[in-house]
Amino acid sequence: MIVHLIDGTYELFRHFYGLRRFHKTDPPFGAVSGVLNTVAKMIEDGATHIGVATDHVIESFRNDLWPGYKTSAGIIGLRKNSPTTRKNAP
Repeated sequence: MIVHLIDGTYELFRHFYGLRRFHKTDPPFGAVSGVLNTVAKMIEDGATHIGVATDHVIESFRNDLWPGYKTSAGIIGLRKNSPTTRKNAP
């Protein structure tokens, strides 16, 4: 049995802001696609169980690096990114 627990909030923001480093606009479904690719890779590598946990928006040193990171302003960017995150974002 191979079990993975994913920090869903971290992964969603990581993929969203990671793409912004390489693109001038936010690709449709970019963050969601990135998270799903991560999960698919885990399954390919033999994961038998995957859980996802999410948390509230917090501030850290990353807020100094990227304005809007994990703030309510960051959530607005994610909401625009796809209908899926728009529907599920707080």
